[in-house]
Amino acid sequence: MAKLIGYARVSTRQQDTDRQEIDLMAAGVRRDDLYVDRGASGARASRPSLDQALHALHEGDTLLITTLDRLGRSTQNMLNLADDLNARGASLRVLNLGGGDVDTSTPMGSMVFTVMAALAQMELQIKRERITDSVTKRRAAGKDLGGRRQAFTTSQIVNAARLLDAGEPATQVAKDLGMSRATLYRRLRQLPQKQDASLDIK
Repeated sequence: MAKLIGYARVSTRQQDTDRQEIDLMAAGVRRDDLYVDRGASGARASRPSLDQALHALHEGDTLLITTLDRLGRSTQNMLNLADDLNARGASLRVLNLGGGDVDTSTPMGSMVFTVMAALAQMELQIKRERITDSVTKRRAAGKDLGGRRQAFTTSQIVNAARLLDAGEPATQVAKDLGMSRATLYRRLRQLPQKQDASLDIK
């Protein structure tokens, strides 16, 4: 009998997957068929729970995720995964993609998935370019980016968390902001709980 295999992910351990898990189970995933990666970057094609979820898939089964960025940040990796599932007789379903529920087992769903995967990667690159551009302009204006008294706004830290959650390496995000990785993680831990939880709602 075909099953729904659910997968949820957050890239920092300060976040939780409660919202994702609720949405996946509401879509029909059984608790025993739900796999969760915590503190796992979307930049890695291989992640412990994702690997387990893929291993649990059989012909006719469907891998279910809430949003595309839970799967990863590389368009090529996401397309390779969709192709691999298709070759195995399984499919991928995204609950919120392009404003609707998309299943790669259908021709239209497969096309939408391909387009949205490319757009997701482009959006991540644009975000990174904006941060880099902002840092470059501050440096050109002679503004200090380092030092112990450097202040970073909550908005900057939230944006950094979104980049991390989308799979951007922590080292690069910290560098673009002009802070150390330790400072970045410390500030992420200091985010208000309400703000922190909202990062998973895309």
